[in-house]
Amino acid sequence: MTLNLFVYGTLRFGDVRWRFLEPYVVDEGEPDSAAGTLYDTGAGYPAVLFGTDDVVLGHRYSLLPDRRDDALATLDEVESAVTGLYHRIEITTASGHQAWAYQYGLDTEDASLALNPIPSGDWFQRSST
Repeated sequence: MTLNLFVYGTLRFGDVRWRFLEPYVVDEGEPDSAAGTLYDTGAGYPAVLFGTDDVVLGHRYSLLPDRRDDALATLDEVESAVTGLYHRIEITTASGHQAWAYQYGLDTEDASLALNPIPSGDWFQRSST
């Protein structure tokens, strides 16, 4: 049973959706990363495609075991996994931990979406332009 969650954007501590994750975590978590490409959607939140040769920086949290199902149900709703905007998938982080993560559900190659890669791989270090 996977109890870790890897977050890279608005669910990170200090961003707008942290409040949805905070009640479900064991402690302050650990910095971690994963293979993937991070994009700025231009809408105030990032998108990620895992499994590429780039690196996405984020944080890995252990979920409270007795609240895991509630946490994932809440986060699926918050991350629009229910409607397909994101999909919850299982990944292996750079530190070797199995973790849930939310991958963008739309085609990252669709020019009409105007996704801009974030070269640093860090949502907090994105360019403001």
